[in-house]
Amino acid sequence: MTLDLTGKTALVTGGSRGIGRAIVERLLQAGAAVVFCGRDAGGVERTLGELRRQFPAETLKIRGRAADVRSEASVRELFEWMDLETGGPDILVNNAGVGVFGDVTALGPEEWNLVIETNLGGVYRCSREAIPRMRARGGGWIVNIGSLAGRNAFAGGAAYNASKFGLVGMSEAMMLDHRHEGIRVACILPGSVNTGFGRGEEAAWKMAPEDVAEAVAAVLSMPERTLVSLVEMRPSRPPKR
Repeated sequence: MTLDLTGKTALVTGGSRGIGRAIVERLLQAGAAVVFCGRDAGGVERTLGELRRQFPAETLKIRGRAADVRSEASVRELFEWMDLETGGPDILVNNAGVGVFGDVTALGPEEWNLVIETNLGGVYRCSREAIPRMRARGGGWIVNIGSLAGRNAFAGGAAYNASKFGLVGMSEAMMLDHRHEGIRVACILPGSVNTGFGRGEEAAWKMAPEDVAEAVAAVLSMPERTLVSLVEMRPSRPPKR
């Protein structure tokens, strides 16, 4: 199905590398104006320069800004800046995420809070800013990038599993709360992706970040009458155990 986002504006959190970077590129290819953010200002600037060289015809459609989704003030400033730069979001992709692993006795409060406040609190803060703006624009899309760790617990995943299980439930509640306002909410749950994220190592059998970006595009390409609310993705041929 063809995806044409001409005239639409998207915000991708955690968009300077990995899955987020691939989603930014895919949305640009579909004609959207794209704003992305990341915690590291230097990383955002590097990615912004690379994207503008990669998409020279779309230079004016690409914007990046440092923001920390754990901070209410930082998120509010991001959206207020986006209002001035683009008029506000039609699409929000909540992709920012971190992983710190260990059992509950091994995780200090700061590590616990880092994971929960990024992976779950960040979605809350960004969605809370986006939804009133989407209401005013007549609707929109919120796509939350979760993980199969939101369905399947694993040893050492106390904080990460908690954040991703919570995200699945939060996404479903948001979908039910806002579907009649023209705001469609989806949650995509990738399995192993070749990014080296968390404890993972790069391997050819894993999915590519571009595969997750294509899933986002597929969700966004659905006709207005249809809502794909939950997508599970996994490598087709993982190592046999």
